Amino acid sequence: MSFIAADPTGDRIEQYHQLVTQAEALVAGEANRIANAANLSALVFHALSAVNWVGFYFYDGHELVVGPFQGKPACVRIGLGKGVCGTAAQTGETQLVPDVHAFDGHIACDADTRSEIVVPLIRGGELVGVFDLDSPQPGRFDDIDRAGLESVAQVFLAAT
Repeated sequence: MSFIAADPTGDRIEQYHQLVTQAEALVAGEANRIANAANLSALVFHALSAVNWVGFYFYDGHELVVGPFQGKPACVRIGLGKGVCGTAAQTGETQLVPDVHAFDGHIACDADTRSEIVVPLIRGGELVGVFDLDSPQPGRFDDIDRAGLESVAQVFLAAT
């Protein structure tokens, strides 16, 4: 298989539309969640600027366990309700954190991280895991990122 990730053009909303289209093409015909998480992590990591970690944590029935990612080594296990990832998993709501130092209970896996967004992965009312992005830039993520990354997460869920 050969896949070429085109550099996105247009405004940020259009760039996310293009990223989602690329994500759909990348996972087309593949149902393995590890393979899809690995490829989507790489795609998003290289497509977005000012990110230092992009990856997945999967729920094992008790806690979140690190899955495929791009970036520095990560925390391996995160309890539900702990940190930004555990909060997204427990609440079922995307967590958009402009300053991780102001987030009560933030887990600092990478000291360079200043902002974070975590999208919960829920299928049929059941927690699958979370899709997590970190940035060394404060306030890096906004509602455009939220909508775009939630769309990428839905591509993952639809494929696996």
